[in-house]
Amino acid sequence: MSDAGHRLPTPADVPGRAGELLASLGDRAVLCDLYDAVGATVYHDLAGTGTHEVRELLALVRRIPGDVLDLAAGSGRLTLPLLALGRRVTALELSSYMLELLDQRLAAAPPALRARCLPVRADMSAFDLGRRFGAIVLGTTTISLLDAEGRTGLYRAVREHLEPGGRFLLSTVDMAATGEGPAEVDMEIVTDSGRAYRLFEHWTPDSGSRTVTLFPADLGAPGDEGPVQVCTTTIGVLPAELLEAELAAAGFSVRSRHPLPAVGERHHDVLLETEVTP
Repeated sequence: MSDAGHRLPTPADVPGRAGELLASLGDRAVLCDLYDAVGATVYHDLAGTGTHEVRELLALVRRIPGDVLDLAAGSGRLTLPLLALGRRVTALELSSYMLELLDQRLAAAPPALRARCLPVRADMSAFDLGRRFGAIVLGTTTISLLDAEGRTGLYRAVREHLEPGGRFLLSTVDMAATGEGPAEVDMEIVTDSGRAYRLFEHWTPDSGSRTVTLFPADLGAPGDEGPVQVCTTTIGVLPAELLEAELAAAGFSVRSRHPLPAVGERHHDVLLETEVTP
């Protein structure tokens, strides 16, 4: 993630039925960012061990020699599978809370795997590590967290950190494959830990962003006055066609496009394999 323009969320940031539910909680609601101390734990519980895009990404990395830089590594959803390939991995993440979760997972990993990982706290839109990598990875459509200025900084930094012939692998939304659907989706999710959440996603494809809000599935009995932690984040939607145009302008060529398995009825993503244009 990047700290450019980052601010704490407010109730006005939560649209639709999620906003109505938030308002109904009144003073009980404690609104958190999905990347703060509370939100990072919720995000990891929800997605930190998910396998979406992992198989496709590892298949590409296997063909690319050299060390790997995992950008916006979070709690290690991609970092640990990359380490399992036998590669040395630098895990770059801005959130100190996410890095704490990654450190906990590495501490529980075999010593040989742990020794190949270097966690680094830095901004993916402006980093200087003083070395180069065979592959640089940015998964989970995380590039959508950056604005245009942040993406320009990202492309510059990636270009300066790729080995000759190296690859930049990143995923984004494939708008051409995204079908019609309701503006807001409301679903209940039970994670591997057994915790249950009520997730709202508000997204109209022409709005340029989507808002994800998470409530505990159990808000307590009527009359309860205890606090309820609600996590939210607003994420830009960067269509693949626009991303490819930006990459070309920044000096990258797209070598291949790999459609990813759909996540729900709204999410159709694509994994791009790119290289610096000779």
